[in-house]
Amino acid sequence: MYVHVPKNLKTPAPILVAVHHCQGSAQQYSTETKYQPLSDSLGFIIIYPNSRSSGGCFDVSSQATLTHNGGGDSQTIVNMVKYAVDKLGGDVNKVYTVGTSSGAMMTNVLVAAYPDVFKAGSVYSGVPAGCFAVSGATATQDPPGWANSCANGQLVKTAQAWGDLVRSYYPSYTGPRPRLQIWHGTADNTLHYPNYQEQLKEWSNVFGLTTSRNATNTPQSGYTQTIWGDGTATTAQLVGYSAQGVGHTVPQHESMDMAFFGLSA
Repeated sequence: MYVHVPKNLKTPAPILVAVHHCQGSAQQYSTETKYQPLSDSLGFIIIYPNSRSSGGCFDVSSQATLTHNGGGDSQTIVNMVKYAVDKLGGDVNKVYTVGTSSGAMMTNVLVAAYPDVFKAGSVYSGVPAGCFAVSGATATQDPPGWANSCANGQLVKTAQAWGDLVRSYYPSYTGPRPRLQIWHGTADNTLHYPNYQEQLKEWSNVFGLTTSRNATNTPQSGYTQTIWGDGTATTAQLVGYSAQGVGHTVPQHESMDMAFFGLSA
């Protein structure tokens, strides 16, 4: 784990959990993304979890990590958040998460299994929560379980079935759900593009949203923005960005993440 605490910290401070990709590390993700300069200017704490697997992938396959307080990498990350709240002056009411690839899959898992902890997430080239579940996978196996059908975009469910999966990870929870911003490239050959629509199906069902509207060439040429339900790109519960011709992974849009989380100046 690597934690960045800004010099201008004013407590209680928002917390951002930034989760790296496979073949990555906490330190690497801290330098290849631009969240640290934003942390220094806006005054939020960043937690960079570090995968314990030899390949740098997070466990999003075991039932433990998919279950609220069930253990696994997801609960380890939540314990990091609790530490930041208790020891570093973090704001328990302003906790957000962002991730790329394996980190994007973990971001979906975190907001699904711990809706009481996170307020919003931004997902770069991931898969639906539960899509990567592997029967018999354990939280400590190395490497973590790998689900080819999911990675290849072949695991298709109804919106209701996806939503039921999310609800099953914390069945007693009845409170508000974290907002989601989802990015995916149409030319993704690692976590294939159908996973984009499956994520939107999953979370639109969880949020109870049935209507959406598109804006082409937003926020840039070749990207199509989809806003579900009411609100704007920065206030809606669910916003998607389909990136035409972009592979794995969609480049980070850090300032848009900040705006979505409500952390902009």
